[in-house]
Amino acid sequence: MLVCTDPDHQPGPDDAGPDVEDWVAEMDGKGVRLMGSRTRPASDATTVRVRDRRVLLTDGPYAETKDQIAGFDIIECADLDQAVEVASRHPMAWAGKIELRPFWADDED
Repeated sequence: MLVCTDPDHQPGPDDAGPDVEDWVAEMDGKGVRLMGSRTRPASDATTVRVRDRRVLLTDGPYAETKDQIAGFDIIECADLDQAVEVASRHPMAWAGKIELRPFWADDED
């Protein structure tokens, strides 16, 4: 799960989401969340590219997006339906966005 900000969302008084520590405790307790953490702000990012065999570094985020990744959680679910249910309970689903992205299986190319 990529936990992302949503600068266009203006939460109303009834939009308060669950507490993140409660979500972590619940998902850790169920064995669904394998690990996770916040990330430093986008302003602390360094983007690495290699062009013509030269390593090029850019300070700050290079992705052309207004949504920024704020953290991640690695979850293990039986299927997409379970992953959606887990993600929908994360506090940032209420104020930001959660992107679900599966890992490649070890035997896939």
